Amino acid sequence: MTAPATASPLTCIGLMSGTSMDGVDGVLVDISPASGGALSLRQRGFASVDLPAALRDELLALNTPGDNELHRGALAANALMRVYAQCVQQLCAQAAVAPEVVAVIGAHGQTVRHRPGLFDGTGYTTQLINGALLAELTGIAVACDFRSRDVAAGGQGAPLVPVFHQAVWNDAGETLVVLNLGGIANLSILAPGKTPFGFDCGPANALLDGWCQQHTGQPYDADGRWAAQGQVHVALLQQLMAEPYIRQAPPKSTGRDLFNAEWLQQQLALQPGIAAVDVQATLTAYTVQAAAQHVRAHAPAATRLLVCGGGVRNGEIMRQLAEALPGVTVESTQAHGIGPQAVEATAFAWLASKTWLREPIDMTAVTGAKGPRVLGCLYSA
Repeated sequence: MTAPATASPLTCIGLMSGTSMDGVDGVLVDISPASGGALSLRQRGFASVDLPAALRDELLALNTPGDNELHRGALAANALMRVYAQCVQQLCAQAAVAPEVVAVIGAHGQTVRHRPGLFDGTGYTTQLINGALLAELTGIAVACDFRSRDVAAGGQGAPLVPVFHQAVWNDAGETLVVLNLGGIANLSILAPGKTPFGFDCGPANALLDGWCQQHTGQPYDADGRWAAQGQVHVALLQQLMAEPYIRQAPPKSTGRDLFNAEWLQQQLALQPGIAAVDVQATLTAYTVQAAAQHVRAHAPAATRLLVCGGGVRNGEIMRQLAEALPGVTVESTQAHGIGPQAVEATAFAWLASKTWLREPIDMTAVTGAKGPRVLGCLYSA
């Protein structure tokens, strides 16, 4: 199939609503290849739109089996598209760009189930999204459903961002590791002269935020201050680190299907009587130790850890990461050209550009897919 004619650079929007379910992040970027084939990005707008509380509650509920899921999921997807459309409108206004100037929107949707490779050998991944409605609301072409083709090709369908990280940070001349701290933590390992490698390494904000909200009424542990007041419960931490997923070899991916409130309650039932603040301290240490263990195992030559996602604002996590990885410089991706909240949205803008141009992406080393595939489906403007 011939790629559509397009001028360089390509103006794209990326929209991301992640496992933490705290809102929608969006970027408007110009994407063009630079000299030597490296990727050149010019961010022209960034916006973040909170999810309405009722929609967030419904999306969380849809992560577990319940009544009338098909109907509720379809309506939740429609409601989410209206939030996406608000984000697009803000981006276009911020950058003074008319919708017709934007080639394509890359929209991730909201993951509510992620079960690749299971049941029938193929499994599935489900992101609630209505690309047709988003195209109608915005007047812009929409690329979405990026993960399904990778799963169909035998891959995990996640994480998809390591190939983007390689495209933007492939000339560092050192082994870089990118740690995204969203609801789930994932790692990208970028070594000079090697294909990118990455996987989900464990939980992050999905457990931390849920526990904090349950016991303090706050949506998240600001700067990790609550966790810093507690003491790590060593036996509980050891028990959490014994979770089979942590020891599982890549390629691997996970989500709220595993690391959820029910899983945490099962773990706590084996260690009764721990104070809530000490549980938060232990969950914070768990996020750090799971990531650090994977870095040591799979990137022993790493010299720099770039951190993005909402977790970068948790000073206690950043402090512990530096302590757990001596000799590794731990810093925000802001120091390398992309704000930590914008990285994933920018990745999906880039993925949308690949869908638009019908260019295959090789996810073999990351997800275990059988070979390069064009990811995503396209809804015309």
